[in-house]
Amino acid sequence: MLYLAFVTSIFGSILLTAGLKMLSWFHFIQWNPIGFSKRYELFEGSHPFISWLFLAILIFIANFILYLLMQYVQNVPPFITSLVIGGLFAIVAEWIIYDLPAEIYSFKKLSIPFIVTVVIAARFIIETASFHYKAQLERNRLPYKETVIK
Repeated sequence: MLYLAFVTSIFGSILLTAGLKMLSWFHFIQWNPIGFSKRYELFEGSHPFISWLFLAILIFIANFILYLLMQYVQNVPPFITSLVIGGLFAIVAEWIIYDLPAEIYSFKKLSIPFIVTVVIAARFIIETASFHYKAQLERNRLPYKETVIK
């Protein structure tokens, strides 16, 4: 089960990192996804690829934890869970990045493509976790009733 979590988290982090690169490249977001390296003076003088790799590793860790937590959520459909978790994470992340005040007009500054990209990545992770957990339960189920003596 950890192998599936590992592989899914790798592909999820590649998907989200490439999505962030595309959003930044086409100017759908007004902030730099690797701007944290300048703010915290990490990887000074190194190639930007190192900062992107570090960001992908951080996203991998977050995806791995999300996968492990979400595989046990069965009562809520994965669509709703990913929409809520991904949307909240994206809104909070941009709120912190822009340092927005807690007012209603602040929602106009949020990037819809960024929110959609994060929700898609969350949907991939949560849907995969839910599917594999249910498949594992089906695989372990006996083909006959437990009360039957064989």
